[in-house]
Amino acid sequence: MANTAVTFREIPGKGGFYALLAACGAVLLLGAYAYFQMEHHGHVITGMDNQMVWGMPHVIALFLIVAASGALNVASTASVFGKTIYKPLAPLSALLALALMAGGLTVLMLDLGRSDRMIIAATHFNFKSVFALNVFLYTGFFTIVGAYLWTMRERRMNRWTTTAGVAAFIWRLTLTTGTGSVFGFLVAREAYQSALLAPLFIVLSFAYGTALFLLTLAAASALSGRPIGDAVLRRLKNLLATFVAGGLYLVVVFHLTNLYFTRNHGVEQFVLLDGGIITGVFWIGQILIGGVLPLLLLLAPGMTLNRIMTACVAIVIGGLAQMYVTIIGGQAWPLDLFPGYAARSSFFDGEIHNYAPSLVETLLGLGGFAIAAVMVIIALKVLRLLPEKLDNLTLDPHHSK
Repeated sequence: MANTAVTFREIPGKGGFYALLAACGAVLLLGAYAYFQMEHHGHVITGMDNQMVWGMPHVIALFLIVAASGALNVASTASVFGKTIYKPLAPLSALLALALMAGGLTVLMLDLGRSDRMIIAATHFNFKSVFALNVFLYTGFFTIVGAYLWTMRERRMNRWTTTAGVAAFIWRLTLTTGTGSVFGFLVAREAYQSALLAPLFIVLSFAYGTALFLLTLAAASALSGRPIGDAVLRRLKNLLATFVAGGLYLVVVFHLTNLYFTRNHGVEQFVLLDGGIITGVFWIGQILIGGVLPLLLLLAPGMTLNRIMTACVAIVIGGLAQMYVTIIGGQAWPLDLFPGYAARSSFFDGEIHNYAPSLVETLLGLGGFAIAAVMVIIALKVLRLLPEKLDNLTLDPHHSK
């Protein structure tokens, strides 16, 4: 059987390894500093207020959580769909998924305020709330993906790999559905309240996770001196282009669906035309940089690693833009407290809210990326999770040029 002779090795601790680890560690320390500043002074030092309760940390945290689900694409394709070319890369896929989820949830928890009282949120549940259900989805993700990774790397447990892979595949789709439903079930926010947000988040997670996986694989290849064969790169490139195209399609369907209903014309005009920074982030960040540019780079004739990495970086930027438009744009549009009536009070009723992220918010969010990066770097250094060779012969013995 193909790939049965693949040897896994730790990455060597050379100069580049420690330089990258130090850089990520510095960002992590800055994130910790930002958290303690917010904890000490309160959220008054951020750009958030009573109208904007979710800020830049939530933007980055939700991106990491959604991307964590998509980072399992390679492992799922190998175990669930039987594509053996991806089997040697499946452990790295599972590791990245766990790291991204840890980074995202850490930022999410630290941004809520009074993080010392998280034990209350973990022991008291309102089961009508999607937020409460997500607690079980997140903890289940760690449990199932952790077990999945164990079955891949423990020889005695190899016979359970497919079963664990199927369970992880189903769970990650359920988790991303839950994350999208957090917004889809918020009927008070006109920018949300749509069942399309669940499938949209699933498809976008495929794109974000695959892009981050390719960036991680390229970094690991460079640090360990293991060139990546073009066979697996070509397949992942084409798969990524499909996910990006699917995401763009669902974004178009989502907005066309909203435009069909007269009551949503105001919020759609705000996002698409008159929203200032929100409109700019949507068209330039989400659509052009995160969608059109990657498709041009990935589908152009020929293939180079630099072009693929540029497309991946563009997808990550577009993903953050999409989360910004969804989270910040959705809150900026005023609540419709009394449909059909005009509300007037001293609490900014009917007014579009402004938001400018502060430095501490941004640093806290970037700390989530640093947590994921440090986890992956250290794990690859001390555990045998990466193939000793990444060439075509190793990953795809039946490949022919």
